[in-house]
Amino acid sequence: MGRLSENSVINIKNKSFSITAEVEVKDQPASGVIIAQGGKFGGWSVYAKEGKLKFAYNVLGIQEFYTEATIPVPQGKHQVRMEFAYDGGGLAKGGNVTLYYDGQSVGSGRVEATQPMIFSADETTDIGYESGTPVTPDYTAHSSKFTGKIHWVQLDVGKDDHDHLISPDERLRVAMARQ
Repeated sequence: MGRLSENSVINIKNKSFSITAEVEVKDQPASGVIIAQGGKFGGWSVYAKEGKLKFAYNVLGIQEFYTEATIPVPQGKHQVRMEFAYDGGGLAKGGNVTLYYDGQSVGSGRVEATQPMIFSADETTDIGYESGTPVTPDYTAHSSKFTGKIHWVQLDVGKDDHDHLISPDERLRVAMARQ
C-alpha cells in the first residue's frame, strides 16, 4: 500500500504514538521499509537494516534521530513495534523511543525534536517500500522494498495530544494552506 496523503493517515504529531506490524522474515536478514511517512525534508520510518529493526525521525532534513534494535529480527512470523513517548509541554517536543520484538524490548533511543504541523506537501505514507525521497540515507527508493512479508501494520496514538495548544484560527490557516 502506498502513496497515502498525509491527511489520510492518523496524525502522529505532538503526541505519543506506536507502530505495530506483523512481519515474516524468510531466509535472509530483513531489510527495507515497513512503513514510512514523509521524505528527505521531514518524516519518519520504521524499517529493517542488516536484519535489525530501526526507527528514523527526520526533522526538516536538518536533524535525524535513529533508534536501532540490538539484535536482528528472527526468522519466522513476528510482531515488531516502535513506541514513541512524547515529552509533552507543547509543540515539536522530543520523546523516547522503544523497539520491541514480540513484546520484548530490543532497543531504545531518543528523538530530541519533532515536526509540529506537516511533514510535506507532496511526500506520502508508504507500506512495504518508500516511493518518494527517502526519510533516511539508510536506503534508497529502489532498495527500500521490504524483503520479508508484511501481514499488517497498525498505528496507535496516545491521549496526550498537544495540538489543542493551537488556536482554531491557526488550525484553519494551516488547513487552508494545505489545499
